Amino acid sequence: MAGVSDAALRLLCKEMGAGLVATELTSIHAIIAKERQLRLEGKKITEFVEFSEKERPISIQLFGSDLDALGRAAKIVEPFFDIIDYNMGCPAPHITQQMAGGALLQNNDLTRKIFRTLVSSVKKPITLKMRAGINDPDRFKDIARIAQEEGIQMITLHARTVRQGYSGQSDWSLIRKLKEIVDVPVVGNGDITSPELAKKMLDETGCDYIMIGRAAMGNPFLFKQIGEYIMTGTYQEYSARYQVEMFLKYAEYALHYNIKFPNIRQQAMRFTKGLVGSTRLRDRIMVADTIDDIRTVMLEA
Repeated sequence: MAGVSDAALRLLCKEMGAGLVATELTSIHAIIAKERQLRLEGKKITEFVEFSEKERPISIQLFGSDLDALGRAAKIVEPFFDIIDYNMGCPAPHITQQMAGGALLQNNDLTRKIFRTLVSSVKKPITLKMRAGINDPDRFKDIARIAQEEGIQMITLHARTVRQGYSGQSDWSLIRKLKEIVDVPVVGNGDITSPELAKKMLDETGCDYIMIGRAAMGNPFLFKQIGEYIMTGTYQEYSARYQVEMFLKYAEYALHYNIKFPNIRQQAMRFTKGLVGSTRLRDRIMVADTIDDIRTVMLEA
């Protein structure tokens, strides 16, 4: 969710019922370099990894496999975040080529050292986000056992392989298998795009929690709808006008953070999904130069 789950969107998701939010995928090497630079300026790492106190509890998601750097980065971020989440799921080539993200699923020995380094370096809970495997959808089992042995306190499984990327259908039966082989809480992830599917995953897999990723893009009210559906069997539908209002709220929050304008523009594009004349709106948003320009377009939706 790099470039997507910024502080403004996370705050919206939190307000709409998300129980736990996580930062964008963040490099351990970038944290070390930025902390050194910011310290010289009398600033903290939170100038680089921005968040609001209203987001708590908040997890920071790290990637990178250099053990010395990993321990140092974990210690840098520990005072500011409630949980440190380690990513072994990202399928992007520029991440896997660094022996990071999903690429680590093929290396048991290094994975064990990574978990041991994290757990021994800090006192905050360490959690894991992973995929089913590189190409073998049963690869997660070995990694899950190692994670539990080394003190990882929660495991999220995106039920696709790295090779699948985001194509095809996620195999929720793998989440059920994970739940059967570990004692720590299990979080199910993959293809939850509606309240009905959220409940279906919980019922079919027995997982303890669910994670929403791509489906929250332009749709932060999904969290509230899921909560309502699980509790009552029904949920509120939101109008196009409310969808526009949610983007305007996002834009207002974004002013308080160092979010790049192209990213804000992309967020606006996502909030047009389902609106009447959405293609025309996106064309106009693409040529917008300022947040005020985007606001004007959205208010005319």
